[in-house]
Amino acid sequence: MTPELTGWRKSSRSAAEGNCVEVGWSKSSYSGAEGDCVEVALAPQVVGVRDTKDRDGAVLTFPRRQWVAFVSGLRDRRS
Repeated sequence: MTPELTGWRKSSRSAAEGNCVEVGWSKSSYSGAEGDCVEVALAPQVVGVRDTKDRDGAVLTFPRRQWVAFVSGLRDRRS
């Protein structure tokens, strides 16, 4: 995990086996029934994006300003 994202923490209700929920991740509201989606976590300077099916896998990070521009561009295309 990148240093910018180390402020995220695991839930205090985590099981001893490591089955836990990370605080800060939000699942896409456009998720398919099969779970084909991404999760996003907002930090002050960056935004993290990961695959819901592979939560221990890679995390892409984007400067927050670039993420806002990306999402705004998507919204503009829907209009």
